[in-house]
Amino acid sequence: MVEIFSPNMLKTYESCPKKYYFKYIKGLSMPINEDIFLKGKKIHAIASYYLKGENIDLMEKSLSTAEFQVWQYLKNLKYFNYKCINTEYNLSVKIGNNFFGGRLDALVKNNDIYFILDYKTGSIPKNADLDFQTIIYLLAVKDFYKSENIIFVYLDLKNKQELQIKLNSELIKIYYDKISNIQNKINMKEYIANKKNCIHCEYGKICYEKILN
Repeated sequence: MVEIFSPNMLKTYESCPKKYYFKYIKGLSMPINEDIFLKGKKIHAIASYYLKGENIDLMEKSLSTAEFQVWQYLKNLKYFNYKCINTEYNLSVKIGNNFFGGRLDALVKNNDIYFILDYKTGSIPKNADLDFQTIIYLLAVKDFYKSENIIFVYLDLKNKQELQIKLNSELIKIYYDKISNIQNKINMKEYIANKKNCIHCEYGKICYEKILN
């Protein structure tokens, strides 16, 4: 079975290799509050149907007032007038001996420029140009569509802001180096706890390195 490394997997390893071990090697899951994801799921769903040209009248009526306001902001953005390539779909790229991929919210195109749309009901990542989600999605689209004319667009739905990251030759080199570097570290299979991130870690109570030290 071919393993595909997701952005979250790489972010987790970068944050703490021991947490990565618990979550992805041992498969230990921790309870989460799924209510915080419901709003995002509804917005993602209606955006997907809208971009594909489906009738969303009933879906709009099911939205709360707050959700409807968010949706009105989103659908009136210029990107929703561009050609829809695909929505809510998985795309991956092979780098070295491994595959890296994730689920794109939407990919649209205008004047030979591909736009990767990512809806955030939370916040846009810090240093977004070097975030693993940015890196993997841009490289995956570049590889699959054989184009470097790509812009990643983070859409902050809470604050009604956006951030664009345009792919270029300099970033491509940085991205491949960053992926290769973390790939090499993961392949070493040394899962040492990063104690700086222990305080808020959901695996803190079972992390023996924390207990012993």
